[in-house]
Amino acid sequence: MRLKSSSVTETEKIGAALGALAFAGMVVVLSGELGAGKTAFSRGVARGLGVRGPVTSPTFTLINEYTGRLPLYHFDVYRLNDPVELADLGYEEYLEDEGVCLIEWGDLVQEWLPKEHLKVQLKGQGDTRTLTFTAQGQRYEKLIKELKARVDSGPGDSHARS
Repeated sequence: MRLKSSSVTETEKIGAALGALAFAGMVVVLSGELGAGKTAFSRGVARGLGVRGPVTSPTFTLINEYTGRLPLYHFDVYRLNDPVELADLGYEEYLEDEGVCLIEWGDLVQEWLPKEHLKVQLKGQGDTRTLTFTAQGQRYEKLIKELKARVDSGPGDSHARS
């Protein structure tokens, strides 16, 4: 499924819709160039989970933890020199937890990800973003259908599908 966003606010709203549908153990892998909107989307997911306060990119800390309806574990693996460094972070404990894992630059550690997860690729030029959702597993296929229905029925829906 593809969604278009014409602003940071819209990207956050799409993320919030996903966060509202989040389930325990959910893993979301974000990919896209620098400035594509990964952190804005992550802020939205956090808001959808009921996280209050600032949500920032964990670029230098590698993992930020937030409290909401479910715990949110926000990874940024861009600065890892080797995917093996994930083990040093204790990433398996996060993936096995009842929280939601958002992994920015997750395509860099693809071999370490669980078989089932949701991929979100963000591409953008100027204010326009395209978000492409790809399910890895039946649970995530169902999630994409629910997300599509939620975004399509949202008040003042301005998201274009393609």
